[in-house]
Amino acid sequence: MLTRNCLSLLLWVLFDGGLLTPLQPQPQQTLATEPRENVIHLPGQRSHFQRVKRGWVWNQFFVLEEYMGSEPQYVGKLHSDLDKGEGTVKYTLSGDGAGTVFTIDETTGDIHAIRSLDREEKPFYTLRAQAVDIETRKPLEPESEFIIKVQDINDNEPKFLDGPYVATVPEMSPVGAYVLQVKATDADDPTYGNSARVVYSILQGQPYFSIDPKTGVIRTALPNMDREVKEQYQVLIQAKDMGGQLGGLAGTTIVNITLTDVNDNPPRFPKSIFHLKVPESSPIGSAIGRIRAVDPDFGQNAEIEYNIVPGDGGNLFDIVTDEDTQEGVIKLKKPLDFETKKAYTFKVEASNLHLDHRFHSAGPFKDTATVKISVLDVDEPPVFSKPLYTMEVYEDTPVGTIIGAVTAQDLDVGSSAVRYFIDWKSDGDSYFTIDGNEGTIATNELLDRESTAQYNFSIIASKVSNPLLTSKVNILINVLDVNEFPPEISVPYETAVCENAKPGQIIQIVSAADRDLSPAGQQFSFRLSPEAAIKPNFTVRDFRNNTAGIETRRNGYSRRQQELYFLPVIIEDSSYPVQSSTNTMTIRVCRCDSDGTILSCNVEAIFLPVGLSTGALIAILLCIVILLAIVVLYVALRRQKKKDTLMTSKEDIRDNVIHYDDEGGGEEDTQAFDIGALRNPKVIEENKIRRDIKPDSLCLPRQRPPVEDNTDIRDFIHQRLQENDVDPTAPPYDSLATYAYEGTGSVAESLSSIDSLTTEADQDYDYLTDWGPRFKVLADMFGEEESYNPDKVT
Repeated sequence: MLTRNCLSLLLWVLFDGGLLTPLQPQPQQTLATEPRENVIHLPGQRSHFQRVKRGWVWNQFFVLEEYMGSEPQYVGKLHSDLDKGEGTVKYTLSGDGAGTVFTIDETTGDIHAIRSLDREEKPFYTLRAQAVDIETRKPLEPESEFIIKVQDINDNEPKFLDGPYVATVPEMSPVGAYVLQVKATDADDPTYGNSARVVYSILQGQPYFSIDPKTGVIRTALPNMDREVKEQYQVLIQAKDMGGQLGGLAGTTIVNITLTDVNDNPPRFPKSIFHLKVPESSPIGSAIGRIRAVDPDFGQNAEIEYNIVPGDGGNLFDIVTDEDTQEGVIKLKKPLDFETKKAYTFKVEASNLHLDHRFHSAGPFKDTATVKISVLDVDEPPVFSKPLYTMEVYEDTPVGTIIGAVTAQDLDVGSSAVRYFIDWKSDGDSYFTIDGNEGTIATNELLDRESTAQYNFSIIASKVSNPLLTSKVNILINVLDVNEFPPEISVPYETAVCENAKPGQIIQIVSAADRDLSPAGQQFSFRLSPEAAIKPNFTVRDFRNNTAGIETRRNGYSRRQQELYFLPVIIEDSSYPVQSSTNTMTIRVCRCDSDGTILSCNVEAIFLPVGLSTGALIAILLCIVILLAIVVLYVALRRQKKKDTLMTSKEDIRDNVIHYDDEGGGEEDTQAFDIGALRNPKVIEENKIRRDIKPDSLCLPRQRPPVEDNTDIRDFIHQRLQENDVDPTAPPYDSLATYAYEGTGSVAESLSSIDSLTTEADQDYDYLTDWGPRFKVLADMFGEEESYNPDKVT
């Protein structure tokens, strides 16, 4: 390889006149294209502009991958015709891997690979080379680009990227049926040698399957492979490069192949006769047995349909398929009776639902078996002769009247007597009774059709030999109507007649209703009562369709003369006995316009002057309402004002001390002062103490020991307190009432002589001198008396 590179370089030098021309990398090109010329300036040797042919060329270089030698791998050599071998030219290398993967000898231009390369990691490297003057450091040649390609070796085995594989193929497929295509990938260069040429083969799985060595398509190799014999196959596939030659690398994968089911097997009964035993008391629709046909197929190919072949006893039974177990479930369509028939025999056919026409030649895909059913005797309850009994009875029928009967029998071999009774849950009010032995039903209460028109209850029959065996039947009793109510007007009518009505005019259509259950074709008739038929103002016209019309007989009516008319109407029904009633209709005379539209039916409107319109009436009424509202508002304001004045006067004396100046009539006079004066608002206003200024402070007298409570004063206070509590004129709020007794808490103590000491000699008035100038005169008076006291003269 190195010799070939050197020879290529030499040939290019010879053919191109010793000049090298750089080429763009072309993977398939081994020779250079046309050289390109550049204009350069060489000072001192050439003119300013001279065409100079390029001076160096080379081809693509190749280097082996996975090189394991001890020395760097030689790649090639670069040379310029300007290099005279004097060491004045320096070669430089740049680009992919320059300095790390590839190095260049700056003097000789030899290129080496300094580490092992992997083509699968990077197939080629693009580098740039340049010749530089070693002294001036100026380029002698323009920089050119070249490629070093990594030459492939067979170092990668084929790999199945999608393995392991899973495939299916129908059973009973012919030879060569397509199964699956596998593909192996080789990372080696497919354009160089046979390193990436893969060949497929089967290592495990013969003789059932085969594989195409080039395409990797797997096909069946044996005919009629049966899933019921073997369902799963595991095939080992090998892919080998180098065209399968010796020394090639190989990779393997596993292919799991499953045979899918086809309907190639008919259902088969494991035995030809099935025996079943069924109690005669089995209810209709119940499952009485199961049979099963076997089908070795799978899924929908194993789905079986069962049918009863028409024949003996087949009409009493039905068969359906259990989708989970594929069993045939036999059900009862009609009741069984051991006393009537003790055994049944019929045939059942099993067939596939989904047939495959390719296998019809193997025979019919169905099978038949015989089913024999034995009926077992069971002690059964009595059986009523009818599933439902319907009876009729007239209302108000006397109590104890028989209205019907029920019958039940014991059909077992040993017939037993039957007892009857009414189910109390369905006839809780006991309107009917039943004879326990005969089964006759009679009334137990008087029946009223208008209250209850129909009765529905149950009767139970039980065997005397086994009372636990019972049967039940429903009884429906319709109560027939007796014509006991007369017909009446269906709804209350509000009838009006215009003042300008004409004779023969229908002013009202009336209809009737009857609380009795009217039979079909019943008719009601309408007529006036005999007393109203004499010179009538109105008459009744019977329309013969259960309705009638009220017809006028006069030419105009006047509300001033008579506002209301009362019309008695007789209504009869057609039942037996005939019932009738008299219904009085009220007819009001109203004012109408010329078209007959009612304008007013009010009584007040009669006395209004002629020509006053409705708008004027409304205006007058509105004025009256406004005046009444003004009067009511005025009265309410007056009352509110009085109430506010009273409250203000009462609030002024709230929590205030009433001051008065009255000494009383002496010690014995306890009735001289009227306490009611304390509540006089005028006195309160005149003596009200100002609360906005602080009162003058008084000098407190010296304290005296408290005297004992006086019983008379306590009784006086309690009496006044009780009088005040029961006084109806007392204000509704808390107030302070003063009873002219200051008590021991007064600052000046009591000035009354009630609590004075027994003798004046015991009085000590020295404290008056301590009260200041205001009490000087009083102190002198009492002081003189004390000094003048003859008792103290010795």
